[in-house]
Amino acid sequence: MTGKMDGLEFAAEHDAPIPYLHRIGTYYQTLGYGKPYRWAQYADVPFTPLRKPLSECRISLVTTAAPYQPDKGDQGPGAPYNAAAKFYRVYAMSIEGEPDLRISHVGIDRKHTTAEDVDTWFPLKQLKRLAAAGRIGSVAPRFIGAPTNRSQKTTIEQDCVDILARVREDGSDAAVLAANCPVCHQTVSLAARHLEANGIPTVVMGCAKDIVEHVGVPRFLFSDFPLGNAAGRPKDVASQAFTMELALEVLETAPGPRTTVQSPLRWSDSPDWKLDFSNVERLSAEEIARRKAEFDANKEVAKSRRVDEGLAVKAAE
Repeated sequence: MTGKMDGLEFAAEHDAPIPYLHRIGTYYQTLGYGKPYRWAQYADVPFTPLRKPLSECRISLVTTAAPYQPDKGDQGPGAPYNAAAKFYRVYAMSIEGEPDLRISHVGIDRKHTTAEDVDTWFPLKQLKRLAAAGRIGSVAPRFIGAPTNRSQKTTIEQDCVDILARVREDGSDAAVLAANCPVCHQTVSLAARHLEANGIPTVVMGCAKDIVEHVGVPRFLFSDFPLGNAAGRPKDVASQAFTMELALEVLETAPGPRTTVQSPLRWSDSPDWKLDFSNVERLSAEEIARRKAEFDANKEVAKSRRVDEGLAVKAAE
């Protein structure tokens, strides 16, 4: 879709990366939650160059996806937001087979994508393919799950420390971090910063350009797709392969911190999908009231889930 001005075939005015920081701030203020959330923001960005060729590197994969929990309600394709499926501590699981991960617990774009294809947000298959082809040395024996805490203090002081420990335990030389929801993008950005500051090169794969760049990361591959598709288009293996290969190229060739590369792939011929996510200008008063009630209910579920998981962690210690 194009917009004509003085006979020029310009793109539509809204055919630009979604301004998530503005949208989300306005959205929650409109729902009645007061002062906007303060996103993490840094002026300086750590940067660690690769110390050897990628063909000799072991790569860790960090995801914000959650292991499937059969007792926690609908987590399948098209599932509504499911706070009961959240997790609050870093985990690590074997890469063997096809891990059953879901993203029903985070705020992806549920209008324009359904999370029906795990390979669009969890690029393990493509990493394994590239390891088999010799493009990378190997994939770490475990992938790492990062919880999406809104508390930056918790993310920095607890989760980033735990992620680094697992990357080191697995003997990895670098890490790929794939984001899903808006807070996921902040989480993996903070994790990437911590890894780089401790000698582990990283590349973030995501769809929320302004959030990642606001935090400040060493290397970022931006895909201008709906949230939940950082690793390619659904059921499009060629796009998934291209996206992973481009992420590794960014990891390999970035000249310094704050390197952002935008994938040339487009989600669709029309950019109109960009108008919808958390856009209060497109919501009726009734819809805003419904969403507030739904959000309040999910907050209570998440609070209970956090308490239960905290008790379980203490019991195991």
